Amino acid sequence: MTNKKEHILVVEDDPSLSEWISDYLTDHGYEVSVANRGDMAIELVEADHPDLVLLDIMLPVKNGFDVCKEIREFYPLPILMMTACVEESDEVLGLELGADDYLSKPIKPRILLARIKALLRRGNESEALTTRLFGGLRMDSVSKSVALNGEPIAVSSNEFDMLWILASEAGKVISRAELVSRLRGIDYDGFDRSIDIRISRLRKKLNDDSNTPYKIKTVWGKGYLFAADAW
Repeated sequence: MTNKKEHILVVEDDPSLSEWISDYLTDHGYEVSVANRGDMAIELVEADHPDLVLLDIMLPVKNGFDVCKEIREFYPLPILMMTACVEESDEVLGLELGADDYLSKPIKPRILLARIKALLRRGNESEALTTRLFGGLRMDSVSKSVALNGEPIAVSSNEFDMLWILASEAGKVISRAELVSRLRGIDYDGFDRSIDIRISRLRKKLNDDSNTPYKIKTVWGKGYLFAADAW
């Protein structure tokens, strides 16, 4: 009996690029489907529930930002955005809308594969983990769900992974470099803002004080610390 191939939905309107990505990922053992419009992507995600969505920003009918926002309402698995834009604001917006990671075009094959593997690996590893409790905070790593004082908290797959890593090292300062390495499978370049953005989103959702955070603390010049007794 063979293991089921992991399914990746490639959302890209450039036929040559989507074909190249599809062929490359297929050669590396993935099942791949392609959507060339934003509205079609939403339908396929809802119908097929792929293991990962590789999502371009510039799409006809609905752009990638709109697609990301809509599918994040019902799709908890990884979303990896692709952008040809050089503006940092586009990358930030994608992360704020729920994307787990982003790639800049032109796409480099080995980096694409490394990012995909890192996102999928975190999901697979989480199935073997268990529930964790900190006061009123409850985390279930199998369903990637979070509840605070009995109320469910809507978090993306990447937000959950971030929170799980911090909670696993409760009371210990975790540097940005370590978080980037564990979440994205790459070295920290000193400019990556994705960690800070996700921390900010988690604080907001978990009712942490944005001005003086006490649940997920910032240790200036060193990183972040999950306070086990603050829940």
